[in-house]
Amino acid sequence: MAPRSSWKGYLKLSLVTCPVRLYPATSSSERITFNQLHKDTHNRINMKPVDPELGLVERSDLVKGYQYEDNQYVIIDDKDLEAVKIESSHTMNIEAFVDEDSVDVVYLDAPYYLAPDGAMAEETFIVLREALRQSGKLAIARLVLSSRERVITISARDKGMFVSVLRNPNEVRATTEYFKDIPDAAADPEMLALALQLVKQKETEFNPADYEDRYEVALMAMIKEKLKGHKPIIAEAPERGNVINLMDALKASLSQSKPPAESKPKEAAASKAKAPAKAAAAKPAAKKKA
Repeated sequence: MAPRSSWKGYLKLSLVTCPVRLYPATSSSERITFNQLHKDTHNRINMKPVDPELGLVERSDLVKGYQYEDNQYVIIDDKDLEAVKIESSHTMNIEAFVDEDSVDVVYLDAPYYLAPDGAMAEETFIVLREALRQSGKLAIARLVLSSRERVITISARDKGMFVSVLRNPNEVRATTEYFKDIPDAAADPEMLALALQLVKQKETEFNPADYEDRYEVALMAMIKEKLKGHKPIIAEAPERGNVINLMDALKASLSQSKPPAESKPKEAAASKAKAPAKAAAAKPAAKKKA
């Protein structure tokens, strides 16, 4: 079954237009979630709309309202929303191209995949994709999602394109309020050298699969134990020793630091290779002694 798109429309560059479909690049369906139950009956609780005067009401009787003053609303219906549709409701019109590192990561919000909508769109889509890939640029466009116009970036990814929805500037907080009390001082050269050694010692290639959600794993283990009727086994966090000072902590970290996970298979292979060699060397010695 083909995945369901969350938006369909057109990707436009100047006079070139290509039908496309947008798909969410992430999913939260695998996360552990809980339902609200009554403590005695264990029946699932239904959240129903309540009017202060009428009590329980049907969802079909609900309308949208915008509060323009305290307890004063203007009613908005579907026809009103249809009337304010703009170009970005159905078209990603590329307005500019920028360097990838010019987009601050703090603005990155939701990721999507972009694919051609039908065989007729494939040739145009491939040309636009390769233009992005070979230029090494991000395309800037706009798109209406969830009744809001959002700025998006578009880049080449595998055989398709990658869309990242950007946060609005008024949603991003400035760093001043949080960093203003941090002193503008230089790091101690000796301690900085030790810290850099620690960084070097832990260098590796990033693989998201190596960083599973340990809390969720522990949560699922607890749930499975409860299903078996056992008392859940709670793993306590390891105790940390008291840090006397930063210099001692850095030195202790360097002495206790383990190599990155990717080097373990190499070490294991090396130890296996040495083991037969030792065993072979031991046999002739035993025969000579006899």
